[in-house]
Amino acid sequence: MTKLFVGNLPYKATEADLQAFFDEAGIRVDTVNILRDRFSGEARGFGFVEISDDSLAVQAVQACNGRALMGRALVVNEARPPERRDRPAGGGGGGREQRDFGGSKNRW
Repeated sequence: MTKLFVGNLPYKATEADLQAFFDEAGIRVDTVNILRDRFSGEARGFGFVEISDDSLAVQAVQACNGRALMGRALVVNEARPPERRDRPAGGGGGGREQRDFGGSKNRW
């Protein structure tokens, strides 16, 4: 199974629109997922499709990269694994001074 990144999506595009986009190119995709903002539910302008046939995935990149959907040229390429974001040990909270409630200076 190959996962493809699809970027520069129109914000009004739905999973059905993206499915139809690949269908028109003769590419059968197994799953379609457009990422959305967790609070507003609005599309974030990119998504992913999965294709079970690796050679068909290569064909999909060649056929669909740069092709327009709703007036926007899409970016289609093989998805890379997400970058690991290391966080410092001990939690956050640094960078601000504690407030001094006893003195005349209130510092942040």
